[in-house]
Amino acid sequence: MFLSCRMKKASLFAVSLAVAGMLTFNAYAAPAPVTSNAPTVALNATLSESIGLSVSASSVSFTLQNNQTVAGSAAVPITTNWVLNPSRTSVKLYGFFASSTAALTDGLTTPDLIPSSDVLGQVTTGTPTTFTAFSETASGFGAASASLLLFTQAISSTTPNFVGNRTDNLNLEIATPANLPAGSYTGTLTLQAQAN
Repeated sequence: MFLSCRMKKASLFAVSLAVAGMLTFNAYAAPAPVTSNAPTVALNATLSESIGLSVSASSVSFTLQNNQTVAGSAAVPITTNWVLNPSRTSVKLYGFFASSTAALTDGLTTPDLIPSSDVLGQVTTGTPTTFTAFSETASGFGAASASLLLFTQAISSTTPNFVGNRTDNLNLEIATPANLPAGSYTGTLTLQAQAN
């Protein structure tokens, strides 16, 4: 019995030494981590404002008849897209001519002319929902009395629509002057959008 008790004590002692050894071994096997300094990097990102237009019809034809208003051969689909900053309040689309007296001309030495006031535009989803003459004056958009505001799109943080697009159809007519000579008449209508 005495021997058995001694053996138990010896066994417990051996187990204690083994556990202590393992703890000591583990303490040396996994030292505390070492951390480096922590430099920082400043990030700077810029998204520039942009506004763009695309049209899917590059020409419109008219069969003129004296003293008659005639429709163009097709509507002009116009897609306007924008990326703006939050201080903007609107996007506007204008159509205009370089001259109010000569929107279209036959190109002769002494030319016969169709004035911009005889060219009519309509955008049912925009501002001129009925046919209206290109006879407005908009600073920076064509000659005096040769432009037409086609739409105004409100820009607001309530919506929010600082990034957006829209597609509108511009319908055109020409009110043919009564005494216009026969001929082939050409002109250029310019479209341009502006963010305010």
